[in-house]
Amino acid sequence: MNDTERKSAEKTGVALIAAKVRVLPDSPGVYRMYDGDGELLYVGKARSLKKRVASYTKLAGQPNRIARMITATAQMEFITTATETDALLLEANLIKRLKPRYNVLMRDDKSFPHILLTGDHEFPQVLKHRGARARRGDYFGPFASAGAVNATLNALQKAFLLRSCSDSVFESRTRPCLLFQIKRCSAPCTGEISGEDYAELVAEARDFLKGRSRKTQEQLVRLMDEAAASLDYEAATVYRDRIRALTQVQQHQGINPQTVTEADLFAAWAEGGQTCVQVFFIRAGQNWGNRAYFPRHDRELPTEEVLDAFLAQFYEDRQPPRMVLLSHDTPGKALLAEALTIRAGRKVAVGVPRRGEKRELVDHALTNAREALGRRLAESSSQRKLLEGVAEVFGLEQTPERIEVYDNSHIQGAKAVGGMIVAGPEGFMKSQYRKFNIKNADMAAGDDYAMMREVLTRRFTRLLKENDGDNADDGPQETRPDAVWPDLILIDGGAGQLKVATEVLAELGIDSVTAVGVAKGPERDAGRERFFMAGRRDFMLEPRNPVLYYLQRLRDEAHRFAIGSHRARRSKAIGVNPLDEVPGVGPGRKRALLKHFGSARAVARAGLTDLESVDGISTAVARAVYDHFHGNPDGAA
Repeated sequence: MNDTERKSAEKTGVALIAAKVRVLPDSPGVYRMYDGDGELLYVGKARSLKKRVASYTKLAGQPNRIARMITATAQMEFITTATETDALLLEANLIKRLKPRYNVLMRDDKSFPHILLTGDHEFPQVLKHRGARARRGDYFGPFASAGAVNATLNALQKAFLLRSCSDSVFESRTRPCLLFQIKRCSAPCTGEISGEDYAELVAEARDFLKGRSRKTQEQLVRLMDEAAASLDYEAATVYRDRIRALTQVQQHQGINPQTVTEADLFAAWAEGGQTCVQVFFIRAGQNWGNRAYFPRHDRELPTEEVLDAFLAQFYEDRQPPRMVLLSHDTPGKALLAEALTIRAGRKVAVGVPRRGEKRELVDHALTNAREALGRRLAESSSQRKLLEGVAEVFGLEQTPERIEVYDNSHIQGAKAVGGMIVAGPEGFMKSQYRKFNIKNADMAAGDDYAMMREVLTRRFTRLLKENDGDNADDGPQETRPDAVWPDLILIDGGAGQLKVATEVLAELGIDSVTAVGVAKGPERDAGRERFFMAGRRDFMLEPRNPVLYYLQRLRDEAHRFAIGSHRARRSKAIGVNPLDEVPGVGPGRKRALLKHFGSARAVARAGLTDLESVDGISTAVARAVYDHFHGNPDGAA
């Protein structure tokens, strides 16, 4: 930063911050910094708002990142809290919700799956669960992935023979299902096991998931020996199979500690301006999987600060374990432990192990973090080369950061859906995929051009509204991911589809987006695609060109997404009952009509007198049903 920029900053950002400091209290709280356009720059916490914000009143000695942030600051907002712990929790909540530009951002905040042992039924069910804990029962987790949950559920079925079917299926069974035949369920639905014996299986499964598996295994061995001694070899075989299942799930899964029963492991590795945070979950003395995170942050930030900011966001809406083990000594470690202890209602230890098994566990996680980041950097490098190749092929002025690909799917025009997928330097951006249910009822069935026109018009009209600045007076707004302009759009189709795309862009006054049509080769032969661009003759790429393979992947992904969206819409439509659209007919009356007539089709054909004879159906409702199916909306005879 030169002297002119520093003087300018002192008249804007620094001067503004200094004026704020004079009226700030010497108490804990959270502060937010905004630029002149109302965009949120940074959210921070402080034990003393006055002292912390005062540190921004001088540019000298500040890292370049902080100096840029101070320079851009045109507005600040403050929230005081009772304690610094409250400030930490509020800061994490605001960062995850508002995603400020200068904060470390945890990019993937999807909930983790758990195993639920239900408590609202005489015969508890064991199932995979994700989301709010609304149902009564015991929750075990988190597991790092659905695959880890499925593997454990599979072992639980073998070892404890608990039912996995829903309550409605359970109530409707008249004979045991296949799971009983292959010894994966004890079939309480048909009385193959008593309530007392099933409750014992549930207790054993609960003990196992809580880490008390040795007691369960010893009991099974004793029962197997007793059955064998009494020559009940069939029962002995069942016990043997259950013991094998328990042994299988207890086997080493990379790391299975002997001295750590419940802990989360966090290991951070930084390289090339990026950081990988590897998280391992230890529950019931077992490794329940791991997940790699790549938080967004400034390249200058040290690893300890990245990990510190990541931890607060990670536990913002998650229940902590009894122990959190770290690879780095973070500056907010003690404050985090205090906040997690308050949230959990019990002591939560946060520390950096120096020796013993805990250190070995963290070192193992650190190795995984280093390898995961190495893979990501290698993938990013190759991805960047492909994007540079795309820019060269299509004559773009710069390497595209966002590519949008569009495709349609329908069957003779029915339930038509348009799909948009997004790709960039980090690969497919699946959280930003969008589907468009075609709404134009006047278009001819199967008119692909009209469908593409509707999809592109809706997409870019929305994009213009998101970026027109009309809401500037409403205060700072969070930038939507899909409000980002694409550098390139690919249309599945040839010259006709490209003509539609260029017309839509021209009608909306958009001239900064390059559109390309991708037509399939003769007989849909991959590798012989033709590319269409406005003002340029159509062309092909060499069959072995890596850029061609990349463009094929983009088109195939758009095709897959569009077809999947269409199938989902079609399946939903198949499950719709015509009676759902009749005014005044709720679930009870619908049930009465179906019970009386047997099907919705029979209801539609029924006469008015027949409808009036159904229990619970009044004359007025019968008339409404009759008119709905016979085209008399006004009740005309």
